[in-house]
Amino acid sequence: MSDGYPQADKQDTDGPRSRFSISGASFLLAFRKPLIILAHIAAFAASLVFAFLVAGNMQIRREWLVEQYPFLLLFFLSVKLPVFGLFQQYRGWWRYVSISDLVGILRASLVSTLIIVTIWFAVVLQIPALRHSLPPAIAAISQGVFMADLFGTILLPAGLRMIIRLYHEDFCATESRRLKRFLIVGAGNAGEALLREILRMPVVQYETIGFIDDDPVKQGIHIHGVPVLGTVEQLPKICADRTIEEIAIAMPSATRPQLRRVIHVCEGTKIRFRTVPSITDIASGKLRVSQIRDVDINDLLGREVVRLDLDLIRAFARDKTILVTGAGGSIGSEMCRQIGQFEPKLLLLVEQAENPLFYIERDLRRQFSGLSTKPLICDITDRARVEAIFEQYQPQVVIHAAAHKHVPLMELNPCEAVKNNVLGTQTVAEAADKYAATNFVMISTDKAVNPTSIMGSSKRIAEMYIQDLGRTSKTQFVTVRFGNVLGSEGSVVPIFKKQIDAGGPVTITHPQMQRYFMTIPEASQLVLQAATMGKGGEIFVLDMGEPVKIVDLANMLITLSGLRPGEDIEIAFTGPRPGEKLFEELRIEGEDMQQTGHPKMRIWKNIPMDRRKLHAGIADLIEIAQRQDHGRLTAKIKDLVPEYTPGNHGGRA
Repeated sequence: MSDGYPQADKQDTDGPRSRFSISGASFLLAFRKPLIILAHIAAFAASLVFAFLVAGNMQIRREWLVEQYPFLLLFFLSVKLPVFGLFQQYRGWWRYVSISDLVGILRASLVSTLIIVTIWFAVVLQIPALRHSLPPAIAAISQGVFMADLFGTILLPAGLRMIIRLYHEDFCATESRRLKRFLIVGAGNAGEALLREILRMPVVQYETIGFIDDDPVKQGIHIHGVPVLGTVEQLPKICADRTIEEIAIAMPSATRPQLRRVIHVCEGTKIRFRTVPSITDIASGKLRVSQIRDVDINDLLGREVVRLDLDLIRAFARDKTILVTGAGGSIGSEMCRQIGQFEPKLLLLVEQAENPLFYIERDLRRQFSGLSTKPLICDITDRARVEAIFEQYQPQVVIHAAAHKHVPLMELNPCEAVKNNVLGTQTVAEAADKYAATNFVMISTDKAVNPTSIMGSSKRIAEMYIQDLGRTSKTQFVTVRFGNVLGSEGSVVPIFKKQIDAGGPVTITHPQMQRYFMTIPEASQLVLQAATMGKGGEIFVLDMGEPVKIVDLANMLITLSGLRPGEDIEIAFTGPRPGEKLFEELRIEGEDMQQTGHPKMRIWKNIPMDRRKLHAGIADLIEIAQRQDHGRLTAKIKDLVPEYTPGNHGGRA
């Protein structure tokens, strides 16, 4: 059918009963409004019978049944039917009846009774000609009938609606397939709304066993007949005793630590975790409470929404030609999406890999219909190609996200790391300087701090070059340094997910390995904010919060998958890989850190290297990389970055 009837009623159409149900549903839909009016007529008729019985001490007498009831019923129907129609009581969907529907019935009943009483006692009985024209039995109708009828007029239509709703929620549920045993964490407004929507879903999927809430006042209470069973700390025992299969975290305003606590106490249970939309999405009407989704690692490790100066960013980006290198990568592509909402004149997508470039360009066209983009395949170490792009398009803002980032892979290919991360940065930066771009932002990494890897040291050298160039160029050159981003290509999260899907084991290099994490959108937004704040030569360091142990991350991902760490999925330790630290260093406090106007950013104060020594050293380094002389490369990096300690797997305090 294409009439919009709920999809649940179209299922199981193989047997005679199903065909009967569908034909019955079609009939109800086709004649829905007349049937609703007939139901109200029956309710009003029954209400008046009830009123006479109450007024007559529950005695059925011929006097009122034959002489009074038919006349009064016609009078009452002539008033009630139009009034209930005026209050839109014939349009509701009874299976979804709510408090607002019952309030509508109350209003319609009060108004119709007021009209009836006014007409009868203020008009009919007060006008002698009308009063004398009535049969004696009619004129003698008791006032109690009118009051008793008011209550019947409220109760019977409301009761009909509740019966229909209960039928769909209880009787239909018993006929459906086996339901998933469901627990709701959070017995507040969101939890109550989630339960209410679950109860009226066209296809019943869940058997809601109970609520969990830490509020002692709520312990033992029932919400829509469902009990509050205990606190979060009691979750494992409750889940085991009651064979819970899914948990919905109905706490839209919960902090990340609160969410992590729920997941942590449930480690070792085979449970699927769901969550409700945010308060903002619910309040705006964008999403409904019932649109629950799987809990994602971003929910647990992401931070609160970043406060940005959107007006400043919009003024920075609007109507400008902006070039993004590495536009197909995780950070580069998100930078493009963030920039797209600020209406640039032209967005240049520079990328060496054609497939990622194809996908980000297509995604931007779909997401921002009015955005002008230009996909450009380019190797950033190719000076002629880079300068040709700058000469043709004259970009005003450059976001340099292109880099080789994989630490162990760059240990095996150190010369390529230098060519891409140092020479590539130099090539793009010099083109920006030559063609008078107003702003240049390089994205760096926490691995550039006291580096132990070729990748980290190559990014540190690139930082040094950008900082030096910014001292004399009219272009404002700034660097933004941050740690790992959740879900980026090659990061631990997608690798762990694939290992879990394959049945394990999840491989971790060391039990004490820890990293800083932030979400890709948050990192990209802060990069844009830093771009608006830079005066030239700064190295911005983003606040990454507290570091996370990789083994804890693995346990959370396994638990979120409905599996048990160490039982369903093993964790194997493989030893640190070349160039890796046990923990990265990205502090934002101390004498060498300068405050900014944004609480999530600091500026790292350091003494730049002598320009002549820096440029000569970079030239030698690039020449060595071109010759693929791995032996001399490390020594030259050490000369440029004295804090570089290859092979050190620890961190520094």
